[in-house]
Amino acid sequence: MPGVHQPGHAAPWPEGGPSATGAPTGSRETGPWRRIVVGTPAAWLEPKPPPADPYRPDTLFDGWSTPHLTVRLASVRGDAHRSGSQPRQDDVTVAWHEPTGAIAFAVADGVSSAPRSHVGAALACRTAVNDLLVQLGEDRPEPDWSRVLQAAAYQLLMRVAHGREPGEQDRTEAIRTLATTLVTGTVTPTGDGGMRVTLVRAGDSSAWCLRDGEFTPLLREEDSGADDISSTAVIALPRLSARSRPLTCTLPPDGVLLVGTDGFGVPLGDGTGLVGELFARGLTVPPQRPQVLAHLLDFSRETFDDDRTLLAVWPRHRLPGSNRGSGRPGGGR
Repeated sequence: MPGVHQPGHAAPWPEGGPSATGAPTGSRETGPWRRIVVGTPAAWLEPKPPPADPYRPDTLFDGWSTPHLTVRLASVRGDAHRSGSQPRQDDVTVAWHEPTGAIAFAVADGVSSAPRSHVGAALACRTAVNDLLVQLGEDRPEPDWSRVLQAAAYQLLMRVAHGREPGEQDRTEAIRTLATTLVTGTVTPTGDGGMRVTLVRAGDSSAWCLRDGEFTPLLREEDSGADDISSTAVIALPRLSARSRPLTCTLPPDGVLLVGTDGFGVPLGDGTGLVGELFARGLTVPPQRPQVLAHLLDFSRETFDDDRTLLAVWPRHRLPGSNRGSGRPGGGR
């Protein structure tokens, strides 16, 4: 029946964009932006304020297009942190390197047991992207990915060392207070309208290719022995794994690159359930308004209360209303 949300199904969307026809238990939300319910909803609550220093918004989102790629990203505080007056521990940074046409990105998930992992996540993302931009400007054949991870790890050590050269005690303190996972990489348009993706990680956040409603993992938990498989188990920065290696793959013109934290990956599972259905419908083409991704990501589902962060990248020809003939990539100019 239209207008009625049935438990066990992802709530349908009204014409004009994603929305819920049901809201979490106890909520008085109305209108097209009320929270999307997936299956059994979580209990509604009013978020408590996080610590004021440093400032961490409950929700952030961004979106833009280069001549050949379209970016949408969002990060939302999980219900557990909202109810516990804790900050959002995820972070994300994305930047365009105009001379090469590449996008550099980083997604981080602060370790829950580290009291200032939200600071570590922010430092790791910004440092990784800044280092990638420097290396792209040096006209290297490929970035030095070990250097990228080492630079991010070093910034966490410097945070606790307060400007002096970090020692072993600082490393121990950084692991205890600032530990964070990190997925970082680049996306470059290809000549046939696809995307060349290279990424590396420290920890257990992940990446997928969304195509024809299916979510194909790009990173595996175990090391298969292949040269292009990245595997770092759950070793988080500032610790580094000797097994961490970059993965390079080419996504087809109808593929979408997704990079996300566990708060998205765990409820997604293998992509065949209700959460996969929701995002497959919502991200086949780029949402015209970046806040739509934040709305999708903030779905309500019982027991799933972690922070959620997701970066999505499409070839620009997938943007609704764009001229599909104009999406042939080359360089930034």
